[in-house]
Amino acid sequence: MIRLPSIVPLFAALLFVGVLNINTASLAGERVLLDPFNPATGQPETSDKPRVPHDPALPAHPDSPSEIEPPLESEIPDQAEESAEPDSSTLLEEEDAADVEPEVAAPELEPDPSIMLTGRVWRAKPGIVFLKTQVGLLSLSSKTTLKTIPASQEVSFVIHDDHLVVDIVKRTDGTLVHRYLSGPLKRSDDDDTQLLGWTPDGEHAFLMGPHAQALSSRKDGDSITVEVDETTVLGIHDLQFDLQIGQIAPRGSNARLLLTGTISKLKSNFIFFRTPIGIVNVNAKIGIKNVKVGQTMTLRMHDHHVVADLAPSNDAAPIRRFVTGPLEFATPDRSSVRLWTPEGEQTYPTDRGKGALNGKKEGTPITVELNGNGDVVQFHLVN
Repeated sequence: MIRLPSIVPLFAALLFVGVLNINTASLAGERVLLDPFNPATGQPETSDKPRVPHDPALPAHPDSPSEIEPPLESEIPDQAEESAEPDSSTLLEEEDAADVEPEVAAPELEPDPSIMLTGRVWRAKPGIVFLKTQVGLLSLSSKTTLKTIPASQEVSFVIHDDHLVVDIVKRTDGTLVHRYLSGPLKRSDDDDTQLLGWTPDGEHAFLMGPHAQALSSRKDGDSITVEVDETTVLGIHDLQFDLQIGQIAPRGSNARLLLTGTISKLKSNFIFFRTPIGIVNVNAKIGIKNVKVGQTMTLRMHDHHVVADLAPSNDAAPIRRFVTGPLEFATPDRSSVRLWTPEGEQTYPTDRGKGALNGKKEGTPITVELNGNGDVVQFHLVN
């Protein structure tokens, strides 16, 4: 057996490796590796180049120097995650809807003039009756009715703008005995045999019945007074009244009054107050100070509270307000008081009323005088 020298196998191995290197170099010379995102100038684009899909919601800007990069796969939310997490804009809309409070209808304005009083018989004679009300004397007079009103009956007296309602009822059970309606004549548009009259329960229609002929000579808008029951006109009358305001209504009396007019005369403590319902005598001791003839006054009485606004004329702003009611301290240190006003309860500092309020118990009637800006001028005690 012939043995090859040991150098021969080594030479064969080196020759095989050299052939492999030569083939690899030739393949590298033929293949060009392209940067798929930044192709060199002059290199053709290949179909394998990845492209960013165009968003149809975004305008195309081919000349823009910046490129929009696609989001990372980890940044793309899963569809289930999208549906599980509510849209923030929807949440904001729902919060805004929850924050929107329902519209509250504006309160109905109290008519001026407006009065609601009850009275009991003090004196009476045919055709006239004197009643004691929560705020003073009220007299009713008529040539055709009010023949007798016994002491067992009481009177409800209501004025609402141009309308007057006088109800005479039994004191024991409130049974209606007489009802008188005064105001502008108004016939029903649906039935010319019916008369429309305002009551505290709203407007109602009443059959004229045998009084249709007497009412036919009256024009719509003429002032009339009729006696009615629930459905029918019972009679046509004349009715006058006279009101004197001499005191503050007691607590819980439910008295209401709103009048605006002009100071026509001053005599002793009485103010002759010319209003749309006539001259009303007002005792200044209910908390009205330093009034002058010619001034305009708006007087409000609400249960046991009184507010009087004084102005130089009808079209001028008030220059004085007198707020009267029972003394009630708003703070434990007695540094302010609380009183009712048409705008709601208000508090007033007591630094200008230390002398008048010193030693006074809560419940004592007081008057706070304010200037045109609503600042406290001084405190008064009601005599």
